[in-house]
Amino acid sequence: MRLFAAVLPPEQVVHELAAEVAKLQTLPGAERLRWTNRPGWHFTLAFYGEVADDLVPDLSDRLARAAHRTAPFPLALSGGGQFGRGKALWTGASGDVEALGLLADRAESAARKAGVPMGEHRRYKAHLTVARSRDSVDVRPYVELLHEFTGRTWTVGELALVRSNLPRSGVPGEQPRYEAVGRWQFGGVR
Repeated sequence: MRLFAAVLPPEQVVHELAAEVAKLQTLPGAERLRWTNRPGWHFTLAFYGEVADDLVPDLSDRLARAAHRTAPFPLALSGGGQFGRGKALWTGASGDVEALGLLADRAESAARKAGVPMGEHRRYKAHLTVARSRDSVDVRPYVELLHEFTGRTWTVGELALVRSNLPRSGVPGEQPRYEAVGRWQFGGVR
């Protein structure tokens, strides 16, 4: 299974982001970007790639323990930026971003201890991708508009293990399908 650990924003937060993305899509050149869809909006904590079926139970147990050790924390979608000269456009986070980073470290550690092959460790950057491009695109107008965006604050209280099903039809614009295969409530106390 192609898996990753994530924080999934609640529906009212996704609704606010959808309104902001609709504004971005009215800017000149928006058709050059591949816009991600609402079901795919999440904060990836750790990307695992293809995980052997026999490793999933141990990974799940370790993610459950990571969630149990984590206290709920406030988070909001806020601001924006780009990676790779316009190849990825994203909104960021405000609130307890440090707690989100700690959860990302725990999700990565859970995978390593479960035997999931992980590449080199990268410093976590909280972002939720809203658009991609195969080519470099000048996304400065989009980033400027996103800088003004701040969504409502919610309390993050759950860690999800998500399966990514890549498009197979070859239809242009088809998006990956995401399915939560595990969810664990936080158990820590602030």
